[in-house]
Amino acid sequence: MKLSPEQQQELIGILKTRFEKNMNRHTGVEWAKVQTKLDASAEKLWSLNEMEITGGEPDVVAYDENTGEYIFYDCVAESPKGRRSVCYDHEALEARKEYKPANSAVEMARDMGIELLNEEQYRELHKLGKFDTKTSSWIKTPTAIRKLGGGIFADYRYDTIFIYHNGAESYYAARGFRGALRV
Repeated sequence: MKLSPEQQQELIGILKTRFEKNMNRHTGVEWAKVQTKLDASAEKLWSLNEMEITGGEPDVVAYDENTGEYIFYDCVAESPKGRRSVCYDHEALEARKEYKPANSAVEMARDMGIELLNEEQYRELHKLGKFDTKTSSWIKTPTAIRKLGGGIFADYRYDTIFIYHNGAESYYAARGFRGALRV
């Protein structure tokens, strides 16, 4: 799970360009400091590349002063195309009797080395723009809801963020998931 030096440089170029085009997402953050962190973390670069190739368009959205980490979210306008048509988690995938999707949101995120956004993070993302106006995204489901067979997802309609529920085994062509990564 490591990118070649050429792949690393290409990804860093993409991330830098996105960073510079969207300064409103990370006021006060300096790219040179972000790149220093990226250069020191091949594993995190691999995860960011996974976010990128699945259509997430990751970008810096915050800096955690307590941990010294930069926080990346998927900032693509609609739920990432390469992560749609998935149920919530492995348990839900196994529960389906027929028409199983290829994967689940929780497993894909784990395999990519990222976390699903939770409700608070999803709401924070929307302070930076309008996302999921035509799609929806699974978000981290509280244990109590998941134990009862449910999963939660979110979208943005009518100038409002909506948090919904569905059976965790459900999947739709317009529902994927958004991730977060700390570097």
